[in-house]
Amino acid sequence: MSRFYCGVDFGTTNSTVGLCARGSDPFLIPVEGDHVTIPSALFFSLEDGSVHFGRSAVHEYMDGAEGRFMRALKSILGSSLMKETTAVGRERINFQELIGRFLRHLKARLEQHPDGKPDHVVLGRPVFFVDGDETADRAAQDQLEAAAFAEGFRHIEFQFEPVAAALHFERTLNEEALALVVDIGGGTSDFSVLRLSPERSRATDRRGDILSTSGVHVGGTDFDRCLNIAEVMPHMGLGTKTRDGKRHLPVWYFNDMATWHRINQLYTAKTLRDVQSLTREAAEPERLERFEHLLAHRSGHRLAAQVEKAKIDLTDAQDTVIRLVEPGLSLALPVSRGAFEAASAELVAKIGTAIDEALLSAGVAAGAIETVILTGGGAQVPLVRTVVTSRFPDARIAQSDQFGSVGLGLAVDAARRFG
Repeated sequence: MSRFYCGVDFGTTNSTVGLCARGSDPFLIPVEGDHVTIPSALFFSLEDGSVHFGRSAVHEYMDGAEGRFMRALKSILGSSLMKETTAVGRERINFQELIGRFLRHLKARLEQHPDGKPDHVVLGRPVFFVDGDETADRAAQDQLEAAAFAEGFRHIEFQFEPVAAALHFERTLNEEALALVVDIGGGTSDFSVLRLSPERSRATDRRGDILSTSGVHVGGTDFDRCLNIAEVMPHMGLGTKTRDGKRHLPVWYFNDMATWHRINQLYTAKTLRDVQSLTREAAEPERLERFEHLLAHRSGHRLAAQVEKAKIDLTDAQDTVIRLVEPGLSLALPVSRGAFEAASAELVAKIGTAIDEALLSAGVAAGAIETVILTGGGAQVPLVRTVVTSRFPDARIAQSDQFGSVGLGLAVDAARRFG
């Protein structure tokens, strides 16, 4: 019987687990009910002490259960927050252990599968966990490796996520192609220039076929943040002044409330007292009162989820509404695709620059790229697609499985490395 090997895509927004035997087709295993993808989210219930993962975690939080909700933990890897602990009920838990809790859930699903072999695993990683800081970037990988090892994964290797997506796509080719992988994930955007072909796919060592990799710390959650700051946070007090008109209110409260992995840090008695004090001296106190509500009722992630939904809606629609309706707060904020694109223009420019850097590093012109492989949820943003396709008007644009291609490619890589 063929032995199956494992690839784990621990994503900022969603995660998958793939299995593959050498020479066979990869497949994703169910990781939440019958679903082969799971939102990278945890909810610690303060009502009964239970821990929920994925859709269940989102449901518990959105349903108003008392507890602690966490999402986008991958974004913390390599940052100063990894040295801190956070309150979960009466406990204080460090973030490496929290990441381990989520990996433990994935490993449990793997062990339940008849072909699951959790001792050998290839973990996906972005080209850069942290931009412009090699020490922090290395620390991020070490932290993820330590979290996986602590949960029982014994033989651990890493592969760049865009390379993994290419390995999965390569199985569909019948001739050689020079390809660019554009992977716009939840927390990072990664790019790789590779030579792909049916013949090359049989090789175990593919380092010679990877002409370049580049990346930038821009992902789907950053698009959420920019839309939130531009279209929602002004209604919470961002940009307003004190009553005497002499100064603007501090901006960091609003920036953190718009940033998925920093929202929980605001839920302290001190922050609430500080904002209540700002409300008393604000020229437009009714706006700060809305922000107070978010703090007092821990509604920040519910608001962020509605902003994310609006972002997704604007993939196909020109206009939508950001809505959050709960006791004590009712928001219905119209937003257009044009406003979203204006808010995120700087992010898209960074993506374009990183693509140019990947081409320059590979020593190839844009016209030499024969296939562009798009993957990741952020690749669905119309302005991102425009920036990519306009650079390569003659290339084949291949839309890969936006959430599954990396996990499948990691499984292919695992079978080649370990099989």
